[in-house]
Amino acid sequence: METYVKMNAEFTMPVANGPLIEFKNVYKSYGNNKVLDGISFQVKKGENLVILGRSGSGKSVTVKCLVGLTKIDEGDIYIDGKAITNLNEEELNKVRKKIGFLFQNGALYDSMTVRQNLAFTLQHHNKKLSEEEINKAITEALYNVGLEEAIDKMPSELSGGMRKRIGLARALIIKPEIMIYDEPTGGLDTITAKEIIELICSIKQKFNTTSIIITHDLLCAKYTSDRIIVLKDGKVNIEGIYQLIEHSKDAWVKSFFEK
Repeated sequence: METYVKMNAEFTMPVANGPLIEFKNVYKSYGNNKVLDGISFQVKKGENLVILGRSGSGKSVTVKCLVGLTKIDEGDIYIDGKAITNLNEEELNKVRKKIGFLFQNGALYDSMTVRQNLAFTLQHHNKKLSEEEINKAITEALYNVGLEEAIDKMPSELSGGMRKRIGLARALIIKPEIMIYDEPTGGLDTITAKEIIELICSIKQKFNTTSIIITHDLLCAKYTSDRIIVLKDGKVNIEGIYQLIEHSKDAWVKSFFEK
């Protein structure tokens, strides 16, 4: 693995010491297809880690393992120092309450208004909230993504960028410690993609979230990342800040940056 560990203050923001997320020698296969081949990495508290890789490199499986949707074959995964590998479903659900997930397509319920989508998620996580508390949380979440006026719209009335923002509001409404972004700029035009990138950066600043961002978008990787890992054949091929990876001499890594 080619590794760059030097952090340059010109390119990256300081983060708190200590990992919030850690993968240690994690393996995952589907039949004869080895998707994760001893992957190890850490994400520090308050850090944005971008995971780059071509299709089939293990990016999505890594995230599924983190939230317990996929069982690993070997290795360990830690969140806040606690091993989650062998937790039962009830214990996993407690861990999941710390995690907000922005899906690639927003994943809104089409039969519900924006208000109902957010309320459903909030009530699922906390059934003891009053109607006043729910309404306040919804208003705050929509304010944070700049879409207060969309509160009573149906998903079908929203543009792709608006759906992403509402999906982000729904993730933020549970006040997660960890955010996972799955192709946050995928399918968006350039201007809207830049707005989502700015939003990801502002959320980190405002809420001090720890984030994993899966993306093919190099602009997104450049501006949202504190650090990047690039996966190849289920392994971490290279690790470091964007500017150092961009100038890697490795031919395979360089191919990511070819026009």
